[in-house]
Formats: sequence, C-alpha cells, structure tokens
Amino acid sequence: MAQFGDVQNEIYLRGLGGERPELPMTSDGLEHAARGALSAEAFGYVAGGASSERTIAVNRAAFGRRRIVPRMLRGVTERELSTTLLGTPMSAPVLTAPVGVLGLVHPDAERAVTKAAAALGLTSVLSTAASTSIEDVAEVAPDAERWFQLYWPNDVELAESLVRRAESAGNRAIIVTVDTWALGWRPRDLELAHLPFLRADGIANYLSDPVFRSRLAQPPEASEEAMQAAVLTWAGLFGNPALRFSDLSLLREWTDLPILVKGICHADDARGVLDAGADGVVVSNHGGRQVDGARAALDCLPGVVGAVDGRGPVLFDSGVRCGADVVVALALGAQAVMLGRPWIYGLGLAGERGVTHVLRSLLADLDLTLALSGYARPDEVCAETVVTEV
Repeated sequence: MAQFGDVQNEIYLRGLGGERPELPMTSDGLEHAARGALSAEAFGYVAGGASSERTIAVNRAAFGRRRIVPRMLRGVTERELSTTLLGTPMSAPVLTAPVGVLGLVHPDAERAVTKAAAALGLTSVLSTAASTSIEDVAEVAPDAERWFQLYWPNDVELAESLVRRAESAGNRAIIVTVDTWALGWRPRDLELAHLPFLRADGIANYLSDPVFRSRLAQPPEASEEAMQAAVLTWAGLFGNPALRFSDLSLLREWTDLPILVKGICHADDARGVLDAGADGVVVSNHGGRQVDGARAALDCLPGVVGAVDGRGPVLFDSGVRCGADVVVALALGAQAVMLGRPWIYGLGLAGERGVTHVLRSLLADLDLTLALSGYARPDEVCAETVVTEV
C-alpha cells in the first residue's frame, strides 16, 4: 500500500541519478526563494501581517512551545490519513486555505491550486477575493472537492448571489469569514501604496456576478473608466461591520450546504455561531494579517474546542508550516487544518507544479511524523500526544 511518506524514498532514488528537488523542502526555504522571485508588491502582500507583525510571530511561537511525545511499538506499517469532513472525503485532514488575489503571484492562480489539491485528494477552498471566478475554477476541476469562502458584503442580495453561485458550481461547503470586514493595518502594503483590489485584481467573483453588475452604470469591460467605477463600487460593498450572529440564519435560508464560520478565537463566539445555525468553526486569526498583538490562534484552539463540545467540527489555520504542526493542531482538538503561505510561495515559484511540490512534501512529512510518533491514523492523535513547555 502506497503511503504519502514514500515521497521521501522517491527523492532519494532520483538523487542516485543526480536529480535534486526543483524547489526548497522547507517553508523558510520557500519563503526565501519567493522573496527573490516575486515582485515586491506580491511578496509583501503574501508575507506581510498587521502592524508590527507580532501576531505572525506568536502564531509560530505557539507551535514552538508544543512538543510531540512519540510512542513506540504500536504497529504502524499500514497508515491511513483519509477522513471525511461534513460529507466531503479527503485524503488527509489538510485543506488549502482560502487565499485571495493569487493572480499576483502566478497567472494560473486559483486554477493551479485547485488542480494540484484535487490530484492529491485534498479539498481546496476558493476565496471570494479570488483572481478567478467561481465558475471558471469549477470548469478546470469539475470533479474536485471544492469549498467556497464568503466575505459577506453589505449588499444582502450580492451575498446571496455569491452563495447560490458557489452551490450551483459544485462547492460542498461554505466558510464565512467574519474577521475581515475591513483590512488590517498592513505596513508592507502601505509602504508600496499597493492594494491589488484597486487594480481590479481579486474581484473576479464580483465582476462576474449578475447582482454586482446590476449595480453598475456600465459593464466594467466597456472602458477603463467603467472598470474603475466598478472597482469603486466594489470598495463600497466589500465590508459589512454590521454583521451579527443572527445574520447567519440568512445563510441557512440561501443554501443547504454545511456552513462554517472562520475567524473564531473565543469560546463564546464559537457557541454563538453554533447557536445561530453554523455547522462548525475555523479557529483562525487570519494568519496574523488582521489584529496586531492578538493571541496565537493555536493557543485559542483548546478553549474553542471545549466550547464547541462535539456540536460540530473545529478546523484550524494560522501558522501551520509542516507535518508536525498538523499533528499538534490535531492533538489540541482540530479535525483538520488549512494551509496557506507555503503553497502560495510554491505557486509563485512554479505554478501548479510548485503547489504540488509543497502539498506532497507536507503530506509526506505528516505521514512520517504520525508514524514515527506511533500513530497509524490522524484520529488516533489525542491530547496526550503533545505537551506544552513554558
């Protein structure tokens, strides 16, 4: 039976013929390579965080405080990483996180990510702020397991239209992100005076939406002025600071798909969204991009898991970089994790091939870390798998 960890043997065997991996094997190596390959604007947008970027730092530091306690002699010859989450089968408890504006780093953008994830049996999550429309992504990977992430605009008809389009295109769940109704203070972007949305990148799902287009005096493709007017219309509709828990009931009216709420870091908020009809939550601080000085998302995870108390799945993102990080998040109660920056760097360096490299490497690392720690399946990981060092 093939294992994800067999990638390691494949690399070493190819090395006998003088072949080495095209791309770096670590997240730090990928980031370093991407810094030299991407434009300053693209790299700053991906790598940057809010204000002093302390939240990015504590997200990683939180993983550094956790230590896996390996168990021995437990019979791990045959491993099985697959799982099913809210009706979606996955080859491993790993999803590609919803990331906007991927056209900044590679012209194949979301198409490449979706295809790479699908080829490995992973679920990809498409951002509302994608460079590629919902329908275009579905067209290149119609059989892929796809979810859709919603940035809830302040136009309720537009919000409903986005959700219904996602369901019609074959997405199997909706993740509504509630921590980004406005952009955090991001000095790297500010120093370059660069906001891609104002250049009409990252608004493909709006420009292709019938409700959004009905708000425009002219079709955006009519002229440069018409496109700029569309961008300004988008800017006026994007954020919705008035959202409350009760608004989640509207989502239930619009779709029968499972609904998760992303951006949850407090136990009371987790209970609130479940009481309002959500099926699950994603513990996340947006990778440190929204609130500077926030608590590490990983430190928030156990409290949210306790508050959810089995009422629905808890997913996690913010700071995941390697297989051990996935194991730690699972041990603290997550059912699955979402990965972001590493595969974005892979995309920027080598398109779909780069995303595949990063995802295969992570899955191999996860497989081997689980097995060497005494676990044949992710669901065997438990609270006793890790200890926290102060």
